Amino acid sequence: MPQSTPAHILTAPLPRTRLDFVSRTLLIPAIVLAVASITLMAGGGDQWLADQLYRWQGSQWALRDAWWTSHLLHKGGRNLSTLAALLVILGLIRSCLDARLRPLRKPLLYLLLAVALSTGVVSLLKSWTHMDCPWDLEHYGGLRPFIGLLQARPISLGHAACFPAGHASAGYAWVALYFFMLQVRPQWRWPALIAALAIGAAFGFAQQLRGAHFLSHDLWSLAISWTVAALLSLWMFGPITAPAAPSSGLLNNGEIA
Repeated sequence: MPQSTPAHILTAPLPRTRLDFVSRTLLIPAIVLAVASITLMAGGGDQWLADQLYRWQGSQWALRDAWWTSHLLHKGGRNLSTLAALLVILGLIRSCLDARLRPLRKPLLYLLLAVALSTGVVSLLKSWTHMDCPWDLEHYGGLRPFIGLLQARPISLGHAACFPAGHASAGYAWVALYFFMLQVRPQWRWPALIAALAIGAAFGFAQQLRGAHFLSHDLWSLAISWTVAALLSLWMFGPITAPAAPSSGLLNNGEIA
């Protein structure tokens, strides 16, 4: 890293109100989530898509144990996310030891906390919602009837933990890179966000092909990850706006445009 790095931390954040930040970053996505949830969960969109994937595989989950869905994208994807988190931890440790990297300390701490909190919240909700995976349902060759999110679950059905989607959250948790890049390299924020969305979508679709989740399960994992990332960014960095032009420095403050 160049010796002159600290001198490049030039641009002060341009303030916006918290209300503006919340409306742009949280309210609009919440409306989209509500509409999509009604369509998928109440309107039968989840079952329609799962039906197509199930029939396409010969009325079975033929890809449930396939190498590329089970090992490459499921186990391999989980390991990739864990490795990325370890790299962030190492970067944070180095930023604490090297004065030249001190400006990266807070953004790296933010990124680590956002990823950990997102995946943690999803895991916690999975244990509370008690929803079955498609492969457990009678309609798809399983033994259990479908019980909706807001329906009372009979004790006789036992425990279930398929909502939201845990594996998809291992990819979607990295949408926090958008807010991280706003602090480090604002011009990279969109490529970082697109990469995180693509990885999360790949993880989620692989699980849908296996019969492990409905589409709404992945959508809620994305929504939780984005909400955690946005709220944590607001708390740690405040409501800030992207610079008018890219900066050549290491760090620069910004907000969703």
